[in-house]
Amino acid sequence: MLVKFSHAQYYLKGELKDEKGAGLQGARITLFSKGNYPFYTGNSGAFGIPSNLKVDTITFYLAGFDTLKTAVNTTQYNYFTLKAVNRKSTATLQLTSLTKNLPLQSLESVTSDGETYSSTVENPFISTQNYPETGFSIHVNKASYSNIRRFIREKEQPPVDAVRIEEMLNYFNLKVKDQPDPKRTFSVSTNITSCPWNSKNLLLFVNIQAKRVNLDKTPPANLIFLIDVSGSMDMPNRLPLLKSAFKLLTENLRPIDQVAIITYGDEVVELLPPTTGLYKQKIIEAIEGLRPNGATKGASAIRTAYNMAKNTFITNGNNRVILATDGDFNVGQTSEKDLEELITQETRTGIYLTCLGVGMGNYKDSKLETLAKKGQGNFAYLDNEGEAEKVLVEEFAQTIYTVASQVYLNAIFNPGIVKEYRLIGFDNQRSALNDKSTTLEGGEVGSGHTLMAVFEILPSDSVSLEKIQKEAVVASLQLSYKNPSSQEVIRDHFDATYNYKKLSEADSSLQFASSVIMFGLLLKQSPFSNSYSWDDVSDLAITSAKPDDLLQKEFIELVSKAKKIYPNKRRK
Repeated sequence: MLVKFSHAQYYLKGELKDEKGAGLQGARITLFSKGNYPFYTGNSGAFGIPSNLKVDTITFYLAGFDTLKTAVNTTQYNYFTLKAVNRKSTATLQLTSLTKNLPLQSLESVTSDGETYSSTVENPFISTQNYPETGFSIHVNKASYSNIRRFIREKEQPPVDAVRIEEMLNYFNLKVKDQPDPKRTFSVSTNITSCPWNSKNLLLFVNIQAKRVNLDKTPPANLIFLIDVSGSMDMPNRLPLLKSAFKLLTENLRPIDQVAIITYGDEVVELLPPTTGLYKQKIIEAIEGLRPNGATKGASAIRTAYNMAKNTFITNGNNRVILATDGDFNVGQTSEKDLEELITQETRTGIYLTCLGVGMGNYKDSKLETLAKKGQGNFAYLDNEGEAEKVLVEEFAQTIYTVASQVYLNAIFNPGIVKEYRLIGFDNQRSALNDKSTTLEGGEVGSGHTLMAVFEILPSDSVSLEKIQKEAVVASLQLSYKNPSSQEVIRDHFDATYNYKKLSEADSSLQFASSVIMFGLLLKQSPFSNSYSWDDVSDLAITSAKPDDLLQKEFIELVSKAKKIYPNKRRK
């Protein structure tokens, strides 16, 4: 990429060292006068950068060190020192949801056998009087549903920890409000209905829609395809499926977009240098030539991919690594904690991470989930070519083009109306709950994405639902996020008002969402599922599914298949 520096009157030179005096090579540098365009320190931490300001502002970024931002005289030779970050602070575990002041260590969890999944704890009912405020991160991940589908089609019960209800809801892109406000980054609508599995309770649906970007006006994409070609990928539902997926994505590239390909097996190979969308056939030929071989040097490959993305960084562009693997890293850093540490070190670079999972038997869902969340990206599971087309063609903009990062929502419930509440899905990892240093993480949201979150509510004893004033505030909502090109936190406020309808009279999307929740609770073998049967799920899905929606029709078939592989469950 050619960058022109006009009116450069000065040449800033200097050195960057650590606290022990050792030169720091490869640190990312930005200057106020050059915008977000990155420069890097060379051997022994030396650097030289043209500037058109006598006094400029310089910022240094390097994994494992505190960011340094300071004024600099460009007419002098300068020396800078970076302070090392405490290792533990860079590996802080992140929560998916968090209730303010609730003692997390008091919760219990259960591990599951089989493939590797993060052991989670189902969110319980919380007293509004004691803990009115709760929050959850907004992620576009949808991997859980397609992974569950793979198990059920193989006539196997999915592992309990593979079931993430919020990702199942995300899969269907359920919209209640067809026309979101085009002037806002996010539009939020709320609905309150009866609860189909507990007549004493209510459901609060929170529907969040991101603005849709015009693809013709989106900035150029700098994509690094990081593809696992190790021996474990030598199966029809792994490398061949990924080859089909990446070819589909390549067909959608514009001339201004560019792709580089890195593979890893016995060796990490820079297979294709940055190549623009003008040369799609060259990219496709490189993909076609992929062959599986050797062990899995995943950690080393991730470093190589990020270095490539830094070297080809497009200022104000969409810089992203797309990792495709079964997650079976067996050489180098292999644990979730090691990989989390590795990705955490790259989060300041302005480079996002998308993870595509494939395979069965040794599929490492927990590792890919960790990488995607720590890499401020998203995560999908490809169980067939149709799913690859859905993720990388039909939902291309949602997967690739970010409209907001570090997105999370806080809700403060009104104790005059709500006695207790529980967030459905967004369950936390057991390891995160047991760590006192954990914080609520925000997620990345792409163009046009729709997310639905649902709370189950127990009304206050003193409240008669018939007498609650219409439009009374049930909960105050605050959506927090950052624009991709800014570090400023933006906060939008919304009220969840009492607009109750019986579920049978509510929008069909809310009815269908309820059937998905009920399905997920049965798969999780949750105690909240004890009051209904598989037939109840099926009946609600059939009556609410849109006749022309193939995904919703497929869901009905999936419920029928699941019923046959689980013990008989009668209505109570």
